[in-house]
Amino acid sequence: MPERRNVEARIAYDDLREWLARAELLGEVRNVKGASWQEDIGLAAEAILRAENGPCVVFDEVPGSPKGFRVLLNMFAGVRRNMTLGFPDHLSKWELSDAFREAYLKDNKPIPHEIVEDGPVFENIVTGDAIDVTKFPSPVWHELDGGRYIGTGTYSITRDPEENWLNAGAYRAMVHDKTSVGMLMAAGHHAALHAEKYFKRGEPMPVAMVLGGDPLCFFYGGLEAPYGVFEIDVVGGLRGKPMKMVKGKVTGLPFPADAEIVLEGYVTPDKRVVEGPFGEWTGHYAGGAKPCTVLDVKAIYHRNDPILLGVPPMGGGPDEMARYRAVMRSATIKQNMTNAGVPEVQQVWCHEIGGARMFHGISIKQRYPGHAVQAGHIAAQCGASAYASKYIVVVDDDVDVTNLDHLLWAMLTRTDPKESIQFIEGSWDSPADPRLTPEKRAKGDMTHSVAIIDACRPWSWRDKFPPANTPSAETTRKAREKFGWLLDGKTKG
Repeated sequence: MPERRNVEARIAYDDLREWLARAELLGEVRNVKGASWQEDIGLAAEAILRAENGPCVVFDEVPGSPKGFRVLLNMFAGVRRNMTLGFPDHLSKWELSDAFREAYLKDNKPIPHEIVEDGPVFENIVTGDAIDVTKFPSPVWHELDGGRYIGTGTYSITRDPEENWLNAGAYRAMVHDKTSVGMLMAAGHHAALHAEKYFKRGEPMPVAMVLGGDPLCFFYGGLEAPYGVFEIDVVGGLRGKPMKMVKGKVTGLPFPADAEIVLEGYVTPDKRVVEGPFGEWTGHYAGGAKPCTVLDVKAIYHRNDPILLGVPPMGGGPDEMARYRAVMRSATIKQNMTNAGVPEVQQVWCHEIGGARMFHGISIKQRYPGHAVQAGHIAAQCGASAYASKYIVVVDDDVDVTNLDHLLWAMLTRTDPKESIQFIEGSWDSPADPRLTPEKRAKGDMTHSVAIIDACRPWSWRDKFPPANTPSAETTRKAREKFGWLLDGKTKG
């Protein structure tokens, strides 16, 4: 397993525009003019989002939208991943994930946000008959999508009406008409819990939907913060200073003062409009088209020349969404396991092939009988992993769990299927799971089973287990130093 030395995090930007300037300095930004929202931007997404080192692309002069209304695509690839999280670009993806955990999650405390009177997001305030969400260059991302999706790189801010805590969560948004967009909230997610409370009181739920801004706020909106914790305050803790927020002029909800675009309004209990289908992170149009809650937009706020952040899932293989979730969710699960008392957790990796949700590798240094089973069950059901996990593979610390081939090698050679696999029934599943049966889907039963695969050397006879013939880290280093030139296609001088 690779070793990592502690490195200090230095976040060199405060908002999306400063981030974009840093990405341009890295030479990783491409600009495209005149691409259509109907097809071209979606085709570009298909072309670049699966590439590990694909460029960031900014689309401008999109037909049908004002000049300067832009779409930014593929934020988290190449060395931009490291820059975004504030780390040197030489770190591997696992080193980046564990550096993120050490710097931000281990001892991080949220810093409450600061309310300010004004900010760039108020450069343009649109209300009344002037409201028109269709003026933004929202693309049709996949060929069978049911419409334009303005909200893929989005998070929505809501408030618990009883306990008063704020939540920022990522819920996709399809454009319905000039004044309304969908807001798809899966059951059990925090905004859905807030909505349930409002609706039981017969009240609409206030919402501030942020459609571009500080990348860290978006990333955290898509992860699993504990109940009652405001994700934006967590980002304040990461940055070491309060996040500056303004209050919406309709709902009073706070949102970042430097956000690019914010839709403010209400989700009402009695209004549903058909949403979808949409190409999901599982690589299928699994959710279909069905009635969904709607955000009735009462105000639009946006900066001059606003940037709409696009983060559509491609599915069927690693993509941008899976890459950033893998880095951050792996770190969060490892910290969750440590906090739960599981000792000697070495590596955690949420594999991109499963959208960084379905297939996790965990490496441990075994210390006692049942250690691997304990690690597997905690990894499967901790806060960052409970939703949509399917396979948890626990291995010894000589396996690099970020390497899918190495992980599968351990699974194939160190398990007996009958003895090594346990199942958890009734675990929390996602509507995006295509394997969810029609009967369960019709009943709203979003549950499935999870497999815990103990691919460690069996504890009771671990000392008799045949040694692996995989080389040590030192042997690998020496081989590369002496004979790496053979792979480089060079002639040794």
